[in-house]
Amino acid sequence: MSLQKITHVIFDMDGLLIESESIYNRILTEITAEYGKIFDLNIRLKILGTPEPDTARILIEELKLPLTIDEFLKVYRARTAEQLTNPQLMPGAERLVQHLHKHKIPIAVATSSSHDSVKIKTQNHVKLFSLFHHIVCGSTDPEVKQGKPAPDIFLVCASRFSDKPDPFQCLVLEDAPNGVTGARAAGMQAVLVPNEEVGEEMKKSASLVVNSLLEFKPELFGLPPFSE
Repeated sequence: MSLQKITHVIFDMDGLLIESESIYNRILTEITAEYGKIFDLNIRLKILGTPEPDTARILIEELKLPLTIDEFLKVYRARTAEQLTNPQLMPGAERLVQHLHKHKIPIAVATSSSHDSVKIKTQNHVKLFSLFHHIVCGSTDPEVKQGKPAPDIFLVCASRFSDKPDPFQCLVLEDAPNGVTGARAAGMQAVLVPNEEVGEEMKKSASLVVNSLLEFKPELFGLPPFSE
């Protein structure tokens, strides 16, 4: 598909800006194992990018866990608060965010995480995340009625830029096929930076697929190129 010039960029967070997915996977593997269940690849891909209540619902339904959503989330959030205090930045994340900010390209974050979770995960990267115009937290934002793969979070995120761009003016950067589906449904182009577990079929709806943010070329979407 041909790539179109854009003016605004919306970033996912987990697995794209910060390396948190391996920690989430470890936590969910531990919780499900306590009930004799296996957190396998099929379920991992189903929940990738979904807001916390949807993650809980899918796991409970798929694995028939003897928990309510609230019970599951209480355990899940306690463990993420303990284990996600200092995730590393993903390769190329800092370089790209600083580059776009330097060139005055409006940038924002659309994450399925809760507000409290974002505060915990970004506490050691405050300077970098302060460069974003705003952050939309899908699990706790009242305006986000449905989580990814619905388009709600991206439409809400676009509406909060000062100049309120049309969706087609926005580019979404995602690591999850669920996020790409939501971005495309919102009328936006989407770059997928998948992990190795994402199959070829799940990459097809992306406008562009790159292995890392280090490979991303802003000029493909009419943005200023990296100088080096």
